[in-house]
Amino acid sequence: MPRACLPPCVAFAAILTIVLMGPTVAAEKEHLRLDIAGALPPAEAEAIYQRVRKEMAESYAPADDPVARNYPRWRRFNIAPYLSATHGNRYANNYANPKAAKAGYGKLKPGQQMPPGAVVVKDTFTVTNEGEVFPGALFYMEKLAPGRSPDTGDWRFVQMLPDGSYLGDTVGDNAADVGFCFTCHKAMAEVDFLFFLPDDYRRK
Repeated sequence: MPRACLPPCVAFAAILTIVLMGPTVAAEKEHLRLDIAGALPPAEAEAIYQRVRKEMAESYAPADDPVARNYPRWRRFNIAPYLSATHGNRYANNYANPKAAKAGYGKLKPGQQMPPGAVVVKDTFTVTNEGEVFPGALFYMEKLAPGRSPDTGDWRFVQMLPDGSYLGDTVGDNAADVGFCFTCHKAMAEVDFLFFLPDDYRRK
């Protein structure tokens, strides 16, 4: 969905301009432009993420959302950001809270389910076809008590924009705006509606 660049985008671009200065990086207007063709190699995507992850997390802070506030301290399951077509072709990272990690996130067998209170998070950034880098949305799923939201498999789906505002919450405001989340996740019903990482990006 086209959006005007929000203030965190400017800060994000400025940070990347500082930490990635070199012959393949040039600032254009207020945004960073990377000289790339196609997807970023994993090592380059990871280098960018490691330098800006703190600032990305802080960009969600205005929401004062406990998931957005705490997820950077949870276990990260990927070795490098990966392109997620189902999340707007953004580079994504998978985090899970201790309850989800202990319950076997990423290793569920058919019929197994996450316990109430399990949370899975994706933070994202975007690299446009022109090579500009922007912070992306934060997506998360929170497992609810049985029967709390049968229409979404008892999962709460939330999407937060990179200024800390909410696009939608399936058990809160603007639920229809994030209804597509469960429409996609229904394909994984036998493993409690959870997708997991591409094999090459899984942390061993």
